[in-house]
Amino acid sequence: MDLQLKDKVIIVTGGAKGIGEGIAKVLAKEGSLVAIIGRSEEDNNKTVKNIEKEGGKAFAITAELTKPEECEKAVKVVIQKFNRIDGLVNNAGVNDGVNLEQGSYEKFMASLHKNVVHYYLMAHYALPELIKSKGAIVNITSKTAETGQGGTSAYAAANGGRNALTREWAVELLKYSIRVNAVVVAESWTPLYETWIKTLPNPEEKLKEIVSKIPLENRMTTPEEIANTVAFLLSVKSSHTTGQLIHVDGGYVHLDRALAAVK
Repeated sequence: MDLQLKDKVIIVTGGAKGIGEGIAKVLAKEGSLVAIIGRSEEDNNKTVKNIEKEGGKAFAITAELTKPEECEKAVKVVIQKFNRIDGLVNNAGVNDGVNLEQGSYEKFMASLHKNVVHYYLMAHYALPELIKSKGAIVNITSKTAETGQGGTSAYAAANGGRNALTREWAVELLKYSIRVNAVVVAESWTPLYETWIKTLPNPEEKLKEIVSKIPLENRMTTPEEIANTVAFLLSVKSSHTTGQLIHVDGGYVHLDRALAAVK
């Protein structure tokens, strides 16, 4: 299927590692011009080089997205370089473990800036160009907003916000034919996930336990599988899909957990 993404200018925040890297690589393979925005210049450039080695086109912008002025500046750089924006993937964020019991106002607010405030800012600053191109927005969100996880109040709140913004923007932007959807992630193996699992008492045992509860094939979702859905949602092939929270998770959130026991 030709997704007709060739030469489309698409911003991917946090596009240098993990799920964001997977998204950037898949979009580049589809012929898109990928603008990777993230805080690490080294990581950004490394991913750009890897994409270019495979024949794709990518461009890196170093920005600290918790700072509103850097969000605005990053979008302006994309416009100056390409003179258009056809899609935005809000992906950057981190499950930083700011909980209710030991957390604080300062930590809670800082986490919201890491995980949801820049979603709004990036969409706000990119919107004039998205209106011109009738582009699309995809927000990457987490199951924590729906299932809870324990010990991560701020991240769960941020993802609830991501989900709500997806539906709100889908309504607000109907008049511009801009589609807005979300891909909800459950268990996907990334560098951040690996770092987290290693903080647990018995990481290998815990990983086996988690994987055993993923109904489809008892394995984690790959970044590429998430990226494939993102690419579809950005494309004209999903031209009548908007306001949707699509779970790419092997059935982890919605299928009966008893399935794991009968296999």
